[in-house]
Amino acid sequence: MVRESRSASSKHHAIASGAAGQWFSYSTRLFRVLQVGVWPFVDLLARIWLAQEFFVSAVLKLTHWQTALDLAANEYPVSWMNPVAAAYTGVTIELVGSVLLLFGLATRYAAVPMFVLSLVIQFGYRAFDTQLFWAALFGWYVIHGAGPLSLDRMLRKGLLESALPLAPRIVRASSWVRKHLTPFYIALVRVWLGLAAFFAASGFVVHHTDLALFLPISTAAQHPAASSGVFGVLLIVGLATRFTSAVLMIGAIANMMEPAAAGYEALVLAFLALRGAGTPSLDALVAWLVQRLFKKSAVGIESDSNGAPKVVIVGAGFGGLACAAALRNSGASITLIDRTNYHLFQPLLYQVATAALSPGDIATPVRPLFRDALEARVLLGSVTGVDTEKKVVMLADKAVPYDFLVLATGATHSYFGKDQWQPYAPGLKRIEDATEIRRKLLTAFELAEATEDPEERQSLLAFLIVGGGPTGVELAGAIAELARFGMDKEFRRFDPASARVLLVQSGPRLLPAFNEKLAAVAQRSLEKLGVEVLLNSRVEHIDAQGVTVSGKRIVARSVLWAAGVTASPAAKWLKAEADNAGRIRVERDLRVVGLADVYAIGDTALSSAWKGQPVPGLAPAAKQGGAYVARVIRARVHGTAEPPPFEYRHLGSLATIGRKSAVADFGVIKLWGAPAWWLWGMVHVGFLVGMRNRMSTVINWFWAYLTFGGGIRLITGGDAQPSVVGARSPSPDVASVRVA
Repeated sequence: MVRESRSASSKHHAIASGAAGQWFSYSTRLFRVLQVGVWPFVDLLARIWLAQEFFVSAVLKLTHWQTALDLAANEYPVSWMNPVAAAYTGVTIELVGSVLLLFGLATRYAAVPMFVLSLVIQFGYRAFDTQLFWAALFGWYVIHGAGPLSLDRMLRKGLLESALPLAPRIVRASSWVRKHLTPFYIALVRVWLGLAAFFAASGFVVHHTDLALFLPISTAAQHPAASSGVFGVLLIVGLATRFTSAVLMIGAIANMMEPAAAGYEALVLAFLALRGAGTPSLDALVAWLVQRLFKKSAVGIESDSNGAPKVVIVGAGFGGLACAAALRNSGASITLIDRTNYHLFQPLLYQVATAALSPGDIATPVRPLFRDALEARVLLGSVTGVDTEKKVVMLADKAVPYDFLVLATGATHSYFGKDQWQPYAPGLKRIEDATEIRRKLLTAFELAEATEDPEERQSLLAFLIVGGGPTGVELAGAIAELARFGMDKEFRRFDPASARVLLVQSGPRLLPAFNEKLAAVAQRSLEKLGVEVLLNSRVEHIDAQGVTVSGKRIVARSVLWAAGVTASPAAKWLKAEADNAGRIRVERDLRVVGLADVYAIGDTALSSAWKGQPVPGLAPAAKQGGAYVARVIRARVHGTAEPPPFEYRHLGSLATIGRKSAVADFGVIKLWGAPAWWLWGMVHVGFLVGMRNRMSTVINWFWAYLTFGGGIRLITGGDAQPSVVGARSPSPDVASVRVA
């Protein structure tokens, strides 16, 4: 009985300890996510706000210089400086410092004189809490420097490895200051704000104490929360600092219409809420104790050499990346396997194929995304099979063991049993597909310029797309615009606008997944661009010379396939049940049927989590599935309750047609025309991975939009030798023209 009692007590203690550890883990991850996602913008907001404050002051002094001199001489004299010199010095600091601060360039060196100026104003002129918060913010920039959205951060690595005199030493010294002094500065600011809140609650009258020169007591007294004194004590000792700062920040924002200092106080509190209490604090002590007490693997899960469960994710698409990112700091060891070293944004592949974007604009290397995640590794390789009994993923030259396996392997083209058509009608799933289609399209125009045969030119300038879904519609519109606008006046023997673009759809309308009205709008928009839409038409044969559509022969040397997809061979690896498209049947928690530790997401999975209907093969669906599976694995690793069954939240469907038209279906809300086009652009830019990709895509789009430029019109790959002028080439696939 004693043993049983002790066993039950130990079990309850373990459950309670696990729950406490889980709560601490969740709260830590929450603030870490906020620090990564929100901190750069809070830092930028602080710099912009401070910069405009001092820039406006400098401009007013320059435009009323005599008044500025009179004030420096009579109203606000500095005892240890000549009034004229003081005025010039102050204006220079305000003007130059604000500009540097705004762009985050040489931020530390701009912040030093602005920090001194704030203190001079506070102690030499008139005391206001606003200047104290200025000093606190400038002190932060002196110690820590600017955040991620700054020129300093962009140039840091280059300066560190540069041959500029002293630059590497300065960068290393700045890094040392940031690493070792930032925690103590945060603690200093925390105690400073805590003392202000404590004294405000203790009834100190600001106008009768010298503390008003050093502490923002009057501002703290405006907050009912701070006046309790409890928050002041919590800040002083550094306990629950993030939550305390968040509550006080909300109070400061609510009070911003009264004292001017409340806005700057909110920024300082936001810094504490996002950055934490600093090293000398009870929060740091609690974190250390929690890590010592709760750093254990779940019972029954095999661990690697570091004591962490092994999670293997196959595929670096939207689902795989979402899952890997959500598993950061979960206590698991993550291995991400993909046959390429980059993440590809497939929805914009057609823009690479039609020379609007470069491949680098829509692809991001995977390895840098996990540079700071020491628990994650990236493997380049092609999976050949999975041994579910031994729990290993088979690569060509090695076996990777797993405790949890997530298959996010995507899909490829489906020719519905007519694979012999593939050489003549390439699909669009990879960068190689896009660049090959681009070569095919551009070569067709070059050969049309070179040939003397009108029939040959006509066949070269016929572009036929099979499939009226979003990819087919977008391809048809982009090719039509490239011919009619992008190549205007560039050829001498023919008009590129005479190119014939045909879109073949087997069903009664385009875009079957969209509302019928929007499908009609899309068809009208395509027809305005000159696209011939062939509905209720079936492709019966494809060869090098053209296509047979519903018994009618169409001569077209450029045929593109956008009619269907099939899942990767993951079902064969697992010997699992699959549908006709090769998708693996999964349970409500996205586990593969019959396999407890294997999950499938995205295009690989057949899930009925969309109100009983199959989840569509869209990027948001893959991301939602990846994030959900990560939550399930986290729960299993930590021994806590698993989340409820997966439910797909449909965010809408989008398709674009040309340079100013699109359709958007959000269920109740439906958009078309220019508003949908703008929304389509913003959504797709937002889904791109990496700021560089977003910026380069926006710039390329904007330039091409205003100039009708064709973008990246390079013919690469294939045969580099020019064809014989006037000769009938069997296909643009086997002939090309060298372009000077």
